[in-house]
Amino acid sequence: MQMIARVYLFLLLLLSSFALLAQQSLLQSGPMVGYSSMMEVALWVQTKEEAMVHFRYWEEANPEKYRETERYTTQKTDAFTAQLVAEVDPGKKYQYELYINERGVDLPYPLRFQSQTLWQWRTDPPAFSFTLGSCTYINEPEYDRPGNPYGGGYEIFESMNQENPDFMLWLGDNMYLREVDWDSRTGVFHRYTHTRSTPEMQALLGGTHHYAIWDDHDYGPNDSDRSYYGKDWTFEAFRKFWANPNYNLTGKGGITGTFQWADVQFFLLDNRWFRTPNDRVTAERCILCEAQTEWLLDALKFSQASFKFIVVGGQFLSPAAIYENHAQFAEERMRIIEAIRKESIPGVLFLTGDRHHTELTKYVLDGQYPLYDFTVSPLTSGAANPRENENPLQELGTLVKERNYGQIEVFGPRNNRMLRLLVKNVQGKLIWTKEIKQSDLR
Repeated sequence: MQMIARVYLFLLLLLSSFALLAQQSLLQSGPMVGYSSMMEVALWVQTKEEAMVHFRYWEEANPEKYRETERYTTQKTDAFTAQLVAEVDPGKKYQYELYINERGVDLPYPLRFQSQTLWQWRTDPPAFSFTLGSCTYINEPEYDRPGNPYGGGYEIFESMNQENPDFMLWLGDNMYLREVDWDSRTGVFHRYTHTRSTPEMQALLGGTHHYAIWDDHDYGPNDSDRSYYGKDWTFEAFRKFWANPNYNLTGKGGITGTFQWADVQFFLLDNRWFRTPNDRVTAERCILCEAQTEWLLDALKFSQASFKFIVVGGQFLSPAAIYENHAQFAEERMRIIEAIRKESIPGVLFLTGDRHHTELTKYVLDGQYPLYDFTVSPLTSGAANPRENENPLQELGTLVKERNYGQIEVFGPRNNRMLRLLVKNVQGKLIWTKEIKQSDLR
């Protein structure tokens, strides 16, 4: 009888293992943690075929008591993606599990998220840190240009994960549509799926909150503008694959949005949806254009945040009128800079990508505190070799011409907050760092 019992137990364990492997085989990419608020957190996942998914989660300090999200059956029309909401309590750290077809999926890295802290009227705002970067090219040889692979250094995502950031901010060109992609909805969803499935990226996706904007390569063809005929496809894909808290805050389309983390606010701008062609000469030329610019200035003026990060795909402050820098649209650029000065809006900085190199730009206008533009690029795309003195406002020692990522630490007591900007290479080795005081931006 003991032998029969042992055989039965062995078969039971074997069947359980097969069932577990079956659920893992249905997982295409993720899970990923999206936005965080005090009362809810977004959780995302993609399966390989139609499947029922849900998440179970619990406070790290109280693992015996768990909650579950709603159940959702993924659909081919949505590229088998799902976004579910975890209802949470403020200021808690959670662990979670993914379930596919009612069976837990075992993954070799921790799955965790956090709710934001209710600090207002109670304590100083909490310290936090986030990573940032742009230009993620993942090779797919059958569709890439012939020659040397353009992408590489994927282990950069593992280095970023080791930082244990509170969240990751993707600065655009988060994947690269190829000629085979941007001509159809099928192609667009293929490219999003291919990039999101990168193995080295999965641990970062599963244990860190993520926010994103886009630039030309995840919006459409190179240097694309408002005329791109497939922008409804890419707008749909962006919303399916990212989990920002909001989009289209202008009411006129596009990904414009905002979020707050502790006492810092981020203004996520769309530099493609409204953009006029770069060489258009018979119409008013703009990148953000009227509705988005007015929304930005209103939102900046209303914000009480200690730091206000304007997040946009292309460089804003560099005076180099090359490539797709905002300096090529000088009237719109100066309108925003002047409005920040005239409206006496404190604490503004720019976060940008696109350029395939990293640098810090410092812009000083009479009667205004210095404005900074922290450009971080590339993550896995090829690095550029900018001309010497291309940007005369570049802070000495901040030019990086290799794959890299940025990190920003926010700390200090209320009304005396500090920023620490760091740049690190693919292996996570520090390249340079700089501190900026809240008092310097008033």
